[in-house]
Amino acid sequence: MELILGFIVLLACLFMGIKHGGIGLAVISGIGLMVYTFIFHFKPGSPPIGVMLTILAVVTCAGFLQTSGGLTVMLKAAERFLRNNPKHITILAPVTTWFLTVLCGTGHVVYTMFPIIYDISIKENIRPERPMAVSSIASQMGISASPVSVAVVSIVGFMAAAGYQYSLLQILAVSVPATLIGVLCAALISYHRGKDLADDENFQKMIQDPEQRDYVYGEQESLQGKKLPASYYRATIIFLLGIVCIAILGNFPDLLPHFADAKGKMKAISMTTVIQMVMLFVSSIILFACHTKAKEVGNSQVFRAGIVALVSVYGVAWMADTYFASQMGVLKGFLGTVVTNYPWAYALVLFFTSKLVNSQGAAVAIVMPMALKLGMDPVMVLSFIPACYGYFFLPTYPSDLACIGFDRSGTTRIGKFVLNHSFMLPGLTGVFTACVAGFVIAHILY
Repeated sequence: MELILGFIVLLACLFMGIKHGGIGLAVISGIGLMVYTFIFHFKPGSPPIGVMLTILAVVTCAGFLQTSGGLTVMLKAAERFLRNNPKHITILAPVTTWFLTVLCGTGHVVYTMFPIIYDISIKENIRPERPMAVSSIASQMGISASPVSVAVVSIVGFMAAAGYQYSLLQILAVSVPATLIGVLCAALISYHRGKDLADDENFQKMIQDPEQRDYVYGEQESLQGKKLPASYYRATIIFLLGIVCIAILGNFPDLLPHFADAKGKMKAISMTTVIQMVMLFVSSIILFACHTKAKEVGNSQVFRAGIVALVSVYGVAWMADTYFASQMGVLKGFLGTVVTNYPWAYALVLFFTSKLVNSQGAAVAIVMPMALKLGMDPVMVLSFIPACYGYFFLPTYPSDLACIGFDRSGTTRIGKFVLNHSFMLPGLTGVFTACVAGFVIAHILY
C-alpha cells in the first residue's frame, strides 16, 4: 500500500509542479519530501550534490559565453551557413540548431535562429513549417549530445555514483551520432510535409490582403554585415577550447591527477570534478581576456534557464530518491524484471517523465538512478539516452510556442485536436530513430 500511495504523492507533486514551471516544480517537491518523511516515515534520500555542482559550473560558463558575445559569433556563423545554402534549408536548419545546442548546452539558442530560418524559407517559397518545426525538435535533441548540458553532466554523475566508470567521451560516442541520425531522419520526413505554399488555399487567401502579404514577406533582422568586436571571437575560442580540454581529459584518464582513496589505492579524480574545474577556469579566462562584466552574467538568458534547471533537478531528484530508495526492495522484484526483460519500457518511462517535468535533466534525475539501482544494464541505459526528450508530445514547451509565433505564414501550428500539431511527426521520428541508432551504436562500442 505504501508503494502505491507513495507513487500517487510523487505523481501529484509532478502534476502540480509543472503548472508553475521549473522552480515551482522544485519547491512543490518539498511537499512530497515532507509527506514521505513525516507521514510515511521514509528515510530522506540524498540530493545529487555532485551533479548539481557540475550543472552550476556549466551554466555559469554558458552565461559568461553569452554575456561576452561568444554566443553571437556562433549564431552569426550559423546564419551565414544557412543563407549560403537556402534551397536545402529543411535539412540544414535542424542540423544547425542541433549543432548549436551541442556546443552551448542549451536549446534556448534556437530562438535567435527562428526568424532567420523563416526568412530564408519564405523567400525560397518553402513551406516554413517544414524547416521550422524540425529545427525546434533538433535544438532540444541536441541537449543529450552536448558535453555541457544539464542532462549529460547528470548522466555522467549518476553513472559514476552507481559505480559505472563511463567517461564523458564514451557517453557522447553514443548520444552524438544517435541524435544526429535522429535529426536527419526527422528532417527527411519533413522535406515534403504539408502543401506547397502555392497549393495551400488558406495561405493564398491570407496573402491576398496587402497588409498580410507585407507581414508575411517582411524583412527580418540579420547578423550578416554587422561587425563584431574581437573580444566576441576570443570568448568563442576560449569556450570551445574548454570543451576540447574536457573531451581529452575524459578520454585519457592517465592525464588526471591521482590521489589515494580510503584504502590507499591511487585513483584519478572523477570527471564530474574535472568538468566543474574546467568550466570555472574557462569562465575566469573569458572574464579577464574578454573584459566581461560579471554582474551581467546573472541576467543572461542562458544562465537564468540553467539555474531554473538546477533548482528543478535539486527538488525533483531528492524527492524521487527518497521514494524509490525506501521502496527499492519491492521495486527490484517487479520493475527489475521488467527493465531487464523489456528494456524499451525504460525508454517509454523516460520519455513520458520528461513530458511530465518538461526537462531532460529532471527526467534523467528521476528515472536513471532508479533504473541503475534496479540492476538495468548500463549499456541499455546509454542506448536510450535520446528518450529523455519527450516534452514535444504536447506543444507547451517555450521553444515550440516561440516557433509557432515566429512563423508569420501560420503554417506551423497546433492542430484542432491538439496532438496533431506541427512538432509531433518530426519529434516521434527523431526520438525513435535516435533510440534505435543509440541501441546499435552502444552495443557495437560496449
